[in-house]
Amino acid sequence: MENNLKTRYSDSELKEFKDIILEKLRIAKEELASLTQSLSNPNLNGTDDTAGTYKTLEDGSATLEKEQINQLAARQKKFIENLEAALVRIENKTYGVCRETGKLIPKERLRAVPHATLSMEAKMRQN
Repeated sequence: MENNLKTRYSDSELKEFKDIILEKLRIAKEELASLTQSLSNPNLNGTDDTAGTYKTLEDGSATLEKEQINQLAARQKKFIENLEAALVRIENKTYGVCRETGKLIPKERLRAVPHATLSMEAKMRQN
């Protein structure tokens, strides 16, 4: 019952979430850098010595791979933006409050999805 009376997380709870988010942010930025790196250094193993017929197949495969890496990079950028927005909510002390119901989002959900802005109840209503 006490959780229903609580309107926001305490500063120490917010610090715990901030640490989780900062760690996820660090990892996400490393992964994005790695994806960006692989886009700027395509095909380091080279195909110069391969016959022309295989080159065409190689080019198509490389294009598909590049598109997939671009999609992953875009998804990673969005994830980073969401985590950074969560840090702003921590600073504003609005972190962990469902933007639809106004109730606190359970800690378990926030630990799993630290950038969540909806409780499961509100999320289920969207579908």
